[in-house]
Amino acid sequence: MLKSIEGNFDNPEVHELLTNHFIELRSVSPEDSCHVLDIAGLKDPTIKFWSLWNKNNLIGSGALKFLDKEHGEFKSIRVSDKFRNQGNGFKVISHLINEAKKLNIERLSLETGAGDFFLAARKLFKKCGFDTCEPFSEYKSNINSVYMTMLINNK
Repeated sequence: MLKSIEGNFDNPEVHELLTNHFIELRSVSPEDSCHVLDIAGLKDPTIKFWSLWNKNNLIGSGALKFLDKEHGEFKSIRVSDKFRNQGNGFKVISHLINEAKKLNIERLSLETGAGDFFLAARKLFKKCGFDTCEPFSEYKSNINSVYMTMLINNK
């Protein structure tokens, strides 16, 4: 059973996970196409952030940015290296979807990379119910980005 903790940026393991996430995504994305948020960016009041734990082991993290009262965007979804390829990405995304339902979000969207590095992420989002879509919110069409969305049934 996973335990989630909201907003614990000061935890050294969470801080390291997010720092590594930021560094890696900046290294594989063109500067004008990189939308990863650093820790200061994740502390924005329009964003809720959770880390997920199995006992004392950090499994991963993810954030939900409120674009408006019914539309949210996933940000900073990351699974700890030692917990990858074990179904934990699906668990992190499922947790975020459930949190979005509690917050009465009706549509979830995300931006991810179009390159091979992001192929596994795109497949996982598809498995979780996301479909490709046009750019949303402030995003513009970009050959380095893939935009995805899903409707949530809050009933």
